Amino acid sequence: MRLHVRGRGLPDESEIQLWIVDGRVSTEPVDGADTVFGSSGFQGWIIPGMVDAHCHVGLGDHGEIPIDEAIAQAETERDTGALLLRDCGSPTDTRSLDDREDLPRIIRAGKHLGRPKRYSPGMSRELEDESQLPAAVAEEARRGDGWIKLVGDWIDRGVGDLAPLWSDDVLKAAIDTAHAHGARVTAHVFGNDAMPGLIKAGIDCIEHGTGLTDDTIALMLEHGTALVPTLINIENFPGIADAAARYPAYAAHMRDLYARCSERMGAAREAGVPIYAGSDAGSMVAHGRIADEVEALKGIGMSPTDALGAACWDARRWLGRPGLDHGASADLLCYSEDPRRGSGVLNHPDLVILRGKVFRP
Repeated sequence: MRLHVRGRGLPDESEIQLWIVDGRVSTEPVDGADTVFGSSGFQGWIIPGMVDAHCHVGLGDHGEIPIDEAIAQAETERDTGALLLRDCGSPTDTRSLDDREDLPRIIRAGKHLGRPKRYSPGMSRELEDESQLPAAVAEEARRGDGWIKLVGDWIDRGVGDLAPLWSDDVLKAAIDTAHAHGARVTAHVFGNDAMPGLIKAGIDCIEHGTGLTDDTIALMLEHGTALVPTLINIENFPGIADAAARYPAYAAHMRDLYARCSERMGAAREAGVPIYAGSDAGSMVAHGRIADEVEALKGIGMSPTDALGAACWDARRWLGRPGLDHGASADLLCYSEDPRRGSGVLNHPDLVILRGKVFRP
């Protein structure tokens, strides 16, 4: 099948034409191609498939799920335009989905690495002793696709509040191990106490990051640490606090993190911390909401173009995946309206082309 699309590309709004042959993009004309978008000229918009940089395909409310449910999650992501997913930890082995040409590509981080009773039940690989972390990182690096996911902090019921899971020395050894295996490392972090140790140990990314301070923002800039704030999931913090009445310090902490979130994320953006879009779909957030995350990024001061880039061309570059380059996999979205106008447009592409195949959501 030979296809042809034309429209305006982003971020530069230039007129582009692409041909698709054998599932690959060609920027050079191809004879006999069927024009499936832009038949009336360069009136629509064409962008690379969106990226959800924090998306748990294979995670349910209580952990592992059957593979057919994981497939349904991936289909929902595809139909709303998320064609590249960085799976930030999943107890379900989804590697069998790699052979499915109708599903988004998944970059896996293996299982969350945590401690007993220091994360949601059934969702992490629990290490009895923190000294086991470097070896566990090496194992998950072999199972994943270039990423490792740590639980950086969680409620410590003995303390009654958020607290770090790992000592600084263990973090340094674990992150060095991951890098030696060619993997990058990210971590779930709500509060601030865990962040200095993680960043100084060389972590590549922070998930959530609601406890950012001016000092940790400066550390992130110094070490080149990225941030995926999962803003639409932060909206769950008041409910989490309400459910934690028996731990008043923790509940108050979560409410404070929620209240300060927009200001802290805006400060990180203004300082120049690289920020990417991730919905945290899979448990408390439904799948198919990356457009809502893009809209939320505008609320911390990102321009419409930069917010979309954080879930598209910029995120692909960060993850080392191509966009609309010649020879790249034909994973792209076509819109009759400007997708920067809001989630009502972005969430409903006119045409999804995945691995060269046309899907009409």
